[in-house]
Amino acid sequence: MVLAGKVNKELVQLLAQHKGSAVGLCGIDGGMIKAEKQTTEDGQDLGWVGKVTEVNTKPILDALANGNIPVIATVATDEQGNTYNINADTAAARIAAELGAENLILMTDIAGLLRDKNDPSTLIPEVNVSEVPFLKRQGIISGGMIPKIDCCVEAVRRGVRKTVIIDGRVPHSILIEILSNEGIGTQFV
Repeated sequence: MVLAGKVNKELVQLLAQHKGSAVGLCGIDGGMIKAEKQTTEDGQDLGWVGKVTEVNTKPILDALANGNIPVIATVATDEQGNTYNINADTAAARIAAELGAENLILMTDIAGLLRDKNDPSTLIPEVNVSEVPFLKRQGIISGGMIPKIDCCVEAVRRGVRKTVIIDGRVPHSILIEILSNEGIGTQFV
C-alpha cells in the first residue's frame, strides 16, 4: 500500500509539478510483473519478498504511447494472487531487458563501484560483466552493492547494451551520464 499508493503517487505528483505527464503503475497492473516467493540460497524464508518470473511490457508501452512517463511501484503477484515486494533494481533490470532498452541507469548515494569503498577517488569507470566474479572474490563488490551489480550483469546478459550506476546526489547526474562521453559512474558492459 505504501509503495503503490503513497510513494508512487507522490512521484507522479512531483513529475506533474515539473510539467511532466506521468502515470502511476504497479507490477500488479495489467499483470505487468509476475513473481514467485524468494528465499535465501540456504532456503530461509524472506516473508513477502518475490523474485521476478515474467514481465508483461504492454502496460508500460501503453503509457509511453499515450505520452506518459510510467512510474512503476515494484509490487507483483504470483499465480495464486499472493502479493510480493520486488527489489526495485532487479525489477528495473528485468523491465529494461524486456523492453529492449539500450541503457539502464541505476541511481544510488555513492559515485559507483569503488576499489576502496571509503575513497571516492577510486571509482572504477568501466567493468566488463565477466570481471564481476573476480571483483566479488577480491571484496571490491560486497554488501549492498552485490544485488545492485548483479542486476546490472543480468540486464547486460539479457541484451541491455550498457548499464551504469551513478550518484543521484549529483545535480543533473542523468544528463551528465547521457550527454558526456565518459559518464560519471561505473558502466557495466
